[in-house]
Order: sequence, then C-alpha cells, then structure tokens
Amino acid sequence: MWELLSYQGDNRIMGKKYYTDIRVIYADIDAMGIAYHGNYIKWFEIGRTEWLRQIGFPYALLEREGIWLPVTEVTCCYKVPAHYDDVLEIASWADTLGGASMVMAYEIRRKPAGELLVHGKTHHAVTGVDLKPIKLKRLRPDFYMAVVSAMNDE
Repeated sequence: MWELLSYQGDNRIMGKKYYTDIRVIYADIDAMGIAYHGNYIKWFEIGRTEWLRQIGFPYALLEREGIWLPVTEVTCCYKVPAHYDDVLEIASWADTLGGASMVMAYEIRRKPAGELLVHGKTHHAVTGVDLKPIKLKRLRPDFYMAVVSAMNDE
C-alpha cells in the first residue's frame, strides 16, 4: 500500500485510490436544488487531474511533452444527488492500462457519512497532439510504470 505521500488540504492518496474533497457551490445546482448531472463528469476530471499530479505526471507536464489523454467514453451511474454545501469526496484510480489507452474509475461520496452518490469510468486514448495513438510504454516508460505501480499497490 502506498504510504500517505502528501497531505495538502483535503487531498490524500491511499492504496491505489486518490482522494480529494470538493464542496458543492450554488453554481453547481439546478432548479431542483440538486447538483446538475453534468457536474459529476467535471468532478471526475478534478479527481483524474489530481491523481495524475499525485503520481508525478500532472496534465500540464504531459501536454507540454505532446502527450494527450482525450476522453473517448464516459459512464456515470447516479445513485443519490448532491446538494448545495455538501462536501464530496472524489476517489480516483487507474482501472486499466493498454498500449495506447487507459481507463480511470471514480466514486463520489458525501462526507462525512461516506454515502455513495455516483460511480463511473472515463476511457482515454493516449495520443500525440495530432490525436494519433502513441505507445506510452515506449514514449514515456516512466509514466507508464508510475501508472502500473499505482494500479498494483493494494
């Protein structure tokens, strides 16, 4: 299991899951007073971005090096809605890694009780800036191994 690598605010990584907290603001809710369904996809991205940063490869670094991770598919299973001022915990982890693709998985829970609100996945191609697939293991073996290592830590 990974040790607690860092603690900055409410971000932490434990095992292969990375946890970060967000608070639902007024801009996140719809006319029914619940979080707009599209925001969960945005919150998945927050979790993924912070997971990449935690394993040492922030999106900004990858993009500067010409590595893109465009989303090719999203699934999101809604269980219970979030409301204004809820504190949510986003758990993010690498689910699968292919030669030129990866799948991230997510759970979003309401704190402090841990009630599961949604779970889902995002599928990503690994491409260059021209959106043509690249072999991550060959181009950036250090990034590839960091993802593999994160997936294998239990």
